[in-house]
Amino acid sequence: MKKLLGILLALSLLLGCTAALADPVTLTYAEVNPLDGTIVGEMAKAFKEKAEELSGGEITIDIQAGGVLGSEDQILDNLLGGGNITDISRISAFALTQYGCNKAKLLSIPYTFVNEDHFWNFAASDLAQEFLLEPQEVGLPLRGLCYGEEGFRHFFFKKEVKSLEDLKGLKIRVSSDPVMTGMVSNLGAAATTVAFTELYSALNTGVVDGAEQPTANYRSNAFQEVAPYLLLDGHTLGALQIIITDAAWAKLSEEQQGWIMEAAKYASEVCKAKVAEIEAQTFELLAQDGATVIPVEDKAPWVAACQETIQANTADQAELYQKILDMQ
Repeated sequence: MKKLLGILLALSLLLGCTAALADPVTLTYAEVNPLDGTIVGEMAKAFKEKAEELSGGEITIDIQAGGVLGSEDQILDNLLGGGNITDISRISAFALTQYGCNKAKLLSIPYTFVNEDHFWNFAASDLAQEFLLEPQEVGLPLRGLCYGEEGFRHFFFKKEVKSLEDLKGLKIRVSSDPVMTGMVSNLGAAATTVAFTELYSALNTGVVDGAEQPTANYRSNAFQEVAPYLLLDGHTLGALQIIITDAAWAKLSEEQQGWIMEAAKYASEVCKAKVAEIEAQTFELLAQDGATVIPVEDKAPWVAACQETIQANTADQAELYQKILDMQ
């Protein structure tokens, strides 16, 4: 009897070990920008490194960068329409606004964050976690894992632009977002929606006169070749988040979910540490490229011009928006 019990115990232990070695999981991670030379690229690589390290290879992160899976809007449309083009994606923090995430809109309001420390105070708060889970509240099949940022976003143009007056009538590419389109219109320009993957061509052919991006993305996508005038207006901080679909989340064990959350936290920390370094390198390289960098010495007129959009998009969440403003 003891021998039989010993055999059963050995079998139980063997089966337990076998169960512990869960089937390998591969998760596809979509990134619109290139991996090299961008803050979002460093964030993606950090996420992959930590997830695979923590899982001992049980989880593989397959990064598809450079927009090969489509634009941000195309990826989100696919996911929310029931498609399975990817499992994880890095998106702009306000991208889910058009899908019913009203809180997310507050992160794209012009001139909200006075500096990057202000943003990271928000990202480390309980309020940020509330924002990350907003998709679950409104019934979208995904959730946010962490926040990051790409530095402040600036306008860039085919011709030299130095002031608000110079913007009048120019066609500026923006994403299909009411805050961004409203801001550009308030500044006297014509907001024009063009897919990010088509932006270089649109600038080159004159479909648009300018666009806006964080500096690292501006250079990594070679926009300085066709729009060499970078205007440092810093209208919006490039807040972003990493999201995962419910389908991908559900196929992970509780332990695997923990590894993914830890990898996201690590990626966020890497992002925070890399922003200043990559931005400094980018400005040096832009000087070598012959791009013209134009500072905006007084932003007060720009802030004043955008008040219509700021007020219209915060009035219904004034108390929540004030909490963000108070975190500086």
